[in-house]
Amino acid sequence: MEWKTAKEFTDITYKKFNGVARIAFNRPEVRNAFRPQTTSELYAAFYDAQEDTSIGVILLTGEGPSSKDGVYSFCSGGDQKARGHKGYVGEDGYHRLNILEVQRLIRFMPKVVIAVVPGWAVGGGHSLHVVSDLTLASKEHALFKQTDADVTSFDAGYGSAYLAKMVGQKKAREIFFLGRTYTAQAAYEMGMVNAVVPHEELEETAYEWAQEILAKSPTAIKMLKFALN
Repeated sequence: MEWKTAKEFTDITYKKFNGVARIAFNRPEVRNAFRPQTTSELYAAFYDAQEDTSIGVILLTGEGPSSKDGVYSFCSGGDQKARGHKGYVGEDGYHRLNILEVQRLIRFMPKVVIAVVPGWAVGGGHSLHVVSDLTLASKEHALFKQTDADVTSFDAGYGSAYLAKMVGQKKAREIFFLGRTYTAQAAYEMGMVNAVVPHEELEETAYEWAQEILAKSPTAIKMLKFALN
């Protein structure tokens, strides 16, 4: 795969190749946590991919591993260092995070979004994989954990409601209320992961899935996504 940079960002990487866009968190030293700047960049990249008629599938993943400890991460949710007593604060001084807008765009854009989970998917990062259309997870490194109740936060939107639709009410409440860590295999058995893939094959497998989808009718895919939502 010869990915070409579509646009330069600070907190994410954004590339395209052969009908597929790849959007990746690029803050591995903080487990790919997001801050207001990150969510703004995410929205811009997803919107561009949505409007680009040459793109049919978007892969959402995380760069890594961390140079500090070698840990892989998809996304660990909101960066607590950017969170003040009034909430998350952007560099412009405004209190906002807008991650719900990103969730909404992922869920309702007329193209397939595949979460490619190479490591930790935690808190708000866990919710982003939930709202994606499909999830592929690293057999060796992917871990899933919902920490909202640990950091005095909660997902009142798609990350909780869609999780309950996926795994059932009782299991969703367990995931949120207990905040336990689940392996990729456990997540697969619950029904919130589509496939567990050897780590070295993860990105290639995601690209192959994307190409299978691209071979279908884009109009049918769009309407199926709307119907399934």
